[in-house]
Amino acid sequence: MTPQLHPGDSDPLPLDPRSAPAPDYGRGSLSDLLPAVAAGFGLPEPASGLELAPADRVCVFLVDGLGWEALRAHPALAPFLTSLLPTSRGGSGLPVTAGFPSTTSASLASVGTGLPPARHGLAGYRVLDPDTGRLMQQLRWEPWTDPHRWQPYPTVFQRTHAAGVATAQVSAPFFEHTPLTRIALSGGTFLGRHSAEDRMDLAARRLSAGDRSLVYTYYADLDANGHRFGMDSPEWREQLRYVDGLAQRLAEQLPPRTALYITADHGMVDVPLTPEARFDFDDDWELSAGVALLGGEGRARHLYAVPGAAADVYTVWREVLADQAWVATREEAVELGWFGPPGAGVEPRVHGRIGDVVVAMTGNAAVIAGKTEAKESALIGMHGSMTPAEQFVPLLEVRT
Repeated sequence: MTPQLHPGDSDPLPLDPRSAPAPDYGRGSLSDLLPAVAAGFGLPEPASGLELAPADRVCVFLVDGLGWEALRAHPALAPFLTSLLPTSRGGSGLPVTAGFPSTTSASLASVGTGLPPARHGLAGYRVLDPDTGRLMQQLRWEPWTDPHRWQPYPTVFQRTHAAGVATAQVSAPFFEHTPLTRIALSGGTFLGRHSAEDRMDLAARRLSAGDRSLVYTYYADLDANGHRFGMDSPEWREQLRYVDGLAQRLAEQLPPRTALYITADHGMVDVPLTPEARFDFDDDWELSAGVALLGGEGRARHLYAVPGAAADVYTVWREVLADQAWVATREEAVELGWFGPPGAGVEPRVHGRIGDVVVAMTGNAAVIAGKTEAKESALIGMHGSMTPAEQFVPLLEVRT
């Protein structure tokens, strides 16, 4: 990104948050996928700009961390998935936006509920619970809070199951009883299998469970290897090759009248292990001044200010990060459509979960917390922001 400079000045201007490429809620985001599928089954779903041809049987295969840009950059590692891209002969895939922040808990809630974060309320990796004044981590669900208070809406899977569609989730057994599954991915039958190959085979078989069926399946290790080793690593590349084989295995077993959609919850960027790319909140008095709680994650931060300090926090973070981040007040981020359609606002129970200041990183920089978030701060691959590498995910289609 080219820095914005004052005339005659060497310091870059802070980025205007209005220039951030907000997610395409209501037309082409993850929250639009299952409502479009359910509408194809004849359910009275709210209107969505994402149009999918109806199918009697639908399978959604979600690969954690499979970004659109990363997939397009590695055709030799993923020949089957690449064949489904629009640049390939016969390919009809397209990119959709993950939503903000582009992180697993928020994205899986968007997929499963068919709602944006402004409504389902999982507005980040780690956000404030206004009722307790503590940060809530929504993957491990720590500290515990009532899941259905946190996210009260029924899932699309629950609605399809109630309408007589044979609905199932095929995933690792560990996920069956987690709070995130309960409030985002439940409905119908949960089928746990440890082996990824077994999950593909069972997902294909479950599609024949009824005249109309909906099956969701999930794979996590591409994301895990990206975090640990980075996307420019043999470990990540081998995982992409493996994912390609899984997708082909599933596609080759689909029963008649099936649509398979292969998608992801977010992409990823590698953050260099250098001070220039890693702003350490724990060691930076300017960034920490006036911040009572640091939420979010390295690429997408929620800043909860000491009472009366929000304006100063906003000003300082804009100046320190300059062209490395889009920095917005809560009101700006909501109005600009970061968490839901522009101008639609957020639900009252969600409002206080969003930081007084919201930070979305550009380029490959991150705001880490080397002492208080030591494990997360050591990661190489990160995500959460609105850059194309993180925000765009594939929506690839196979039909029988």
